[in-house]
Amino acid sequence: MPALHEKRHYILQSSNTSKGRNITSKRRSPSSMKRLRFRLSVFAAVMALPAVFLAPEATRSQTQDWLEIGINRGQPMVRLAVTEFPARSADPALASLTQEFNQVLHNDLENAGIFALVSKSHFPVKVPVEPADVDFKGWTDPPASAQMLVFGKTEAVNQNLVITGRLFDVQNPANPSVLPKRYVATLNEISARESAHRFANEIIQTLGGGVPGINLTRIAYVSNRRNAAHPEIWVMDYDGFNQRPITSYGSLSLTPRWSPDNTKLAFTSYILGNPDIFVFSLETNRRIPFPRYKGLNTTPAWSPDGKKIAFCSSMSGDPEIYLADASGYNLQRLSFAAGVDISPIWNPKTGNEIAFVSDRSGSPQIYIMSSDGANLRRLITQGGDASGPAWSPNGQFIAFQWRLTDTGTYDIYVVEIATGRIVQLTHDAGRNEHPWWAADGRHLCFESTRTGSKQVWMMLADGSNVKQLTKEGDNWNSSWSN
Repeated sequence: MPALHEKRHYILQSSNTSKGRNITSKRRSPSSMKRLRFRLSVFAAVMALPAVFLAPEATRSQTQDWLEIGINRGQPMVRLAVTEFPARSADPALASLTQEFNQVLHNDLENAGIFALVSKSHFPVKVPVEPADVDFKGWTDPPASAQMLVFGKTEAVNQNLVITGRLFDVQNPANPSVLPKRYVATLNEISARESAHRFANEIIQTLGGGVPGINLTRIAYVSNRRNAAHPEIWVMDYDGFNQRPITSYGSLSLTPRWSPDNTKLAFTSYILGNPDIFVFSLETNRRIPFPRYKGLNTTPAWSPDGKKIAFCSSMSGDPEIYLADASGYNLQRLSFAAGVDISPIWNPKTGNEIAFVSDRSGSPQIYIMSSDGANLRRLITQGGDASGPAWSPNGQFIAFQWRLTDTGTYDIYVVEIATGRIVQLTHDAGRNEHPWWAADGRHLCFESTRTGSKQVWMMLADGSNVKQLTKEGDNWNSSWSN
């Protein structure tokens, strides 16, 4: 058994918004939407036959169907045409903000993982601005062969940014309007981006089986870009924009975790000379009192209802899993084993189970227990080192990092809890660790050394569509907001 200081080394190493508002929201009736979803499924199945239209679909991971269904990607991808909105006012600020809006909207829909975007080279000559401009045959015939069409315009009205966006079902010329939206926001970059995120979220939820988009979520992470010896907690938008520090303690700050309502972050801080649990309010930008316990205290995890926090503490000797109320009191010890028990994570669907990492068998492995410490079982039994568990929003899967041999490297895997089936998501691309699920269950963020330094990346939960989010300094321990 390694010495305690060696265990601690392992623990640490592995382990202004806009005033935009929606002023128009008109949707189809439920029965109409059911008919629309049926047509989309039928059309996508037909579109899979001609080879010329296989390209977008063929880029999807060849992962088993059970995983695609479980991560909300079991339906055929919707063939979506996303036009560039033109600026319809002479305001000099409008042109650049419109360009920003168009780029963000396109990126959001491309990142969604449920659309096959039509190449702009396949667009008809006339791109619509108003409903009367839509050439339905031009959009549905090859080479565009679109199912759905996004179009609209931007204007500057009374020093406000006004965006009108529309989603049309071009397969249904008699009743094409699926989603008409209008946003009024301030004339600045943040507001333009937020409006694009909001419109993309509406489109994703409408066409993606009712699962909300993640484009207004954030990712917390650890970064040493300002001081290599004293990493701090940072936060960024889901797409890597607006990276900013949350702490400036000049000391080690690690393992950030979001509260269920996204108003607080719990993390580990060494600022007081001991690894302690800190809770920070993002509403007041102040630390919320949390008791200090002797020894190592790290890897906090909020219960789904926000009323409890599980964490690792060595207050009794070996690092064990403890449970406290959200204020840090009413302690209950959950694990009792020689060695390190660390990195608890709740089943977000039920709140009745906790997964954690333990080296009680000789190497780090993932275990699951009831939230009162009973019904302990080992999840991964195939050997190697398995750690960094992250529970999917629907409770069906756990993503984790796994090194199968002593000479191998860590990669990201997903296990289906009920069956034990496992899929490897990263391959031959540096060291990949600490996965975390997005709220839509379709995406994961994680850290990787594939570019030479440790950076935060995101991907679809089948391992496809990998994108780098950070570049400056080293960045790790990412956690997605809810």
